[in-house]
Amino acid sequence: MQPKLLPIAVVVTVACALATAGCTKKTDDHYEGKVKSNEPSVTPPGATPNASNPQVVLKTSLGNIHVELLADKAPITVKNFLRYVDDKFYDNTIFHRVISNFMIQGGGMTTDLQKKPTRAAIKNEADNGVSNTRGTLAMARTKHPDSATAQFFINVKDSAHLNHRGPGRLFGYCVFGRVIKGMDVVEKIRYTPTRREGMLTHLPIKTVVILQARRLKQGPAAK
Repeated sequence: MQPKLLPIAVVVTVACALATAGCTKKTDDHYEGKVKSNEPSVTPPGATPNASNPQVVLKTSLGNIHVELLADKAPITVKNFLRYVDDKFYDNTIFHRVISNFMIQGGGMTTDLQKKPTRAAIKNEADNGVSNTRGTLAMARTKHPDSATAQFFINVKDSAHLNHRGPGRLFGYCVFGRVIKGMDVVEKIRYTPTRREGMLTHLPIKTVVILQARRLKQGPAAK
């Protein structure tokens, strides 16, 4: 099971194929599989943020999520994300894919389930040494490593199988931020009941909206 861009791309990783739980029936243009990870969180939510890194508040219909963007670790990705924030691209988008034992994904679809047009894809910075641990933000993408645009996800558990392991399919998913306040809101979203709606197999029954995304402060690295 991998984060991916809906509705056209299939995300496949070798890690999924090797997972102890295996892969089940292909739905929602991705492979479902439970992949367990015992990797400890190296960037626990609530840790002191780097003063030079920018911060953004995601105001959602269930509360605010305050995130630090790791401009010192993923400068290309953070610059791209902040451009979408400044353009108010994320306003009134939704969390369209919520999997309670994996992650919550959003930032690309409107409340009427239309996919928003994006700018060009960016270079994958998953080899930055930052792991996909609980409370981190990473970019969703297709099976092509350099295909991330606007959609992102928040890990709700440690997911070592998403980390950089090599070239091609092993390149991983770029972590570019972490929640420093509002994990209780992430948990609310995590456990919201979901339904199938067309190609969307984990769509919240009650729409969870990103009402707006705004910079809280700007560090030098984000300019």
